[in-house]
Parts: sequence; structure tokens; C-alpha cells
Amino acid sequence: MITWLSVSAIRAYQRVAPARLRNACRFEPSCSRYAVLAIEKHGAVRGWTMALKRIHRCRVPHGGIDYP
Repeated sequence: MITWLSVSAIRAYQRVAPARLRNACRFEPSCSRYAVLAIEKHGAVRGWTMALKRIHRCRVPHGGIDYP
């Protein structure tokens, strides 16, 4: 249930967030896509932890491919 709600909230964000926010991610896949993949693969708690760490790393000037 929590996993489904989390993924639904992220997908809603992906639909309504301004394009300048969605298209500014340094990583592949985007941070929101990474969050969905991590939550689906590892569950809500660990997936959110991984997603938040990834978002925190987004401030670093290095990007690249980084799948969960």
C-alpha cells in the first residue's frame, strides 16, 4: 500500500512539475524515475532512502548513469 502510494505520488509529480525542473536532472535515469525504480525494487522505506540520497547527490557537479 505504501509502495503504491509513493509511486503514485511520484508519477503525479512527473505529470505536473514544470519542464525546467523535470529536464534539469544530471543523472540517467532522472531522479524521479530512479525513485520509482528504487521503491518498486526495494520497497518504500529503502527505496525512499535511496531516492533521497540520489537527490542529495544531484547538487554535485558530476552526473552519469546510476540505476538502483
